[in-house]
Amino acid sequence: MGGPDVEAFLNYLAVERHVAASTQTQALNALVFLYGSVLQQPLGEMANLKRVQQRHRVPVVLSRDEVKAILGQMTGVTRLMAELMYGAGLRVGECVTLRVKDIDFSSAVLNIRAGKGGKDRTTLLPALLHTPLK
Repeated sequence: MGGPDVEAFLNYLAVERHVAASTQTQALNALVFLYGSVLQQPLGEMANLKRVQQRHRVPVVLSRDEVKAILGQMTGVTRLMAELMYGAGLRVGECVTLRVKDIDFSSAVLNIRAGKGGKDRTTLLPALLHTPLK
């Protein structure tokens, strides 16, 4: 088998099997490695290779009314945590590890320590949460 046969196989994966773009790429890389490193036979150029396009999906985001409805069903500390995550843009781990000394009411900011990637950052503290947090 040579380059045209490999190209036909990869096109078969894309057109008839409807595989994901990453699956086709993995097959291509495996075959390039096999032919180049193991068989020591170059594949050549595959000019007619049909690449699978990755789908770009729009993220699903809740509307303000949906968020209000969800928060309306919550009570106590869990509601306060959910409001803080939503209002200040905190991740769950950041909210759980938040300490009293990280809240600055005078500047209306939260100091997030060792967040994602171990980095520190500062974010806004929503005015509506000042009283519940105090």
